[in-house]
Amino acid sequence: MATPGTPTPPRFTTTLCLIAIVASTASVVAQHGRNVTVIRSTGGLPANVVGLFRQPVAFQQSVTGDYYVLDRREQSVYRVTPAGEVEQLVQIGPEQGRLLGATSLHVGPTGRFVVADAPGGRERVQIFEADGTPVGRFTLPGRATPRLTLGNMVLNGIGSLHFTDRSIVMNQPELGGLVTEFGLTGHPFRTFGFFRRTGHEDDRDVHLSLNSGIPLVDPTGGYYFVFQAGVPMFRKYDPSGALVLERHIEGPELDPIIAALPTTWPRRTDERGREFPVITPTVRTATVDRLGHLWVGLTVPVIYVYDLNGEKTRTVRLQAAGMIKPDSLSFSNTNSLLVTPGCYEFTVW
Repeated sequence: MATPGTPTPPRFTTTLCLIAIVASTASVVAQHGRNVTVIRSTGGLPANVVGLFRQPVAFQQSVTGDYYVLDRREQSVYRVTPAGEVEQLVQIGPEQGRLLGATSLHVGPTGRFVVADAPGGRERVQIFEADGTPVGRFTLPGRATPRLTLGNMVLNGIGSLHFTDRSIVMNQPELGGLVTEFGLTGHPFRTFGFFRRTGHEDDRDVHLSLNSGIPLVDPTGGYYFVFQAGVPMFRKYDPSGALVLERHIEGPELDPIIAALPTTWPRRTDERGREFPVITPTVRTATVDRLGHLWVGLTVPVIYVYDLNGEKTRTVRLQAAGMIKPDSLSFSNTNSLLVTPGCYEFTVW
């Protein structure tokens, strides 16, 4: 057992890894006679490293094998090497190269990463080298509008960004579409994806909130967009932004949630005196694996998996210390699923 303060490698030895994978395979079972697969954690960051974080909300691996963690409560980004060495790369602060009101992190294909924050209520995106050196930033016009909230977390806007190294993909419905692609200097050079009908077109705030969601780059080509509020559904677009398919997200776990969907929402007044509707999501998070399969994490501890044709192929529950409601999902270099909270790793195939 490691002594306190001594970094522990986040991966097991070869023998223990094989044992863990076998144990994971044995734990994949049908739950209560239904087609639900329970998968147990096979790894992740060790407990003494996770204990350094107060609220990890993003956990991703770069092409070099290093892990990156965004600690929302500490307003910091940490890098954990495969050898278990921990380094704080970005710290709290409103100035360039620091974070205030951080909501999301995404590691690009070459190891650079971006972090979204909102100092003074202004949405900002910062670009960093793999070692935490700031190399660019831009601020979006206007002030952040918290269209989707889950507890004290804002999920919309810059909280949904995806970094491709050449551009940053976000959901900014204020710009007239579901998906907006920004250059690295903050210039929006294309928007695509028509809004879905909501029945609330006469209330702009509600209509835009129900068209908020998660844009994802499909590594096999094109994009997904997952609506996070209202009736859950997703769309797939080709690389040019043309619609390929649209599917409703359905399952027995969602039936009571959909049955209880409201038609009116309470309103909150922000510090500027502006009222906006308080809308909670039906989808917490989503990601795409290397094969182009879409993984959708719900507000109940269930993940639905969809193939390239938009058909649901699996219903998954993740178990570590208990059943997990993921705050974030991403895939490692070996196509293992990385999950917060807990910074766990799951062998899902």
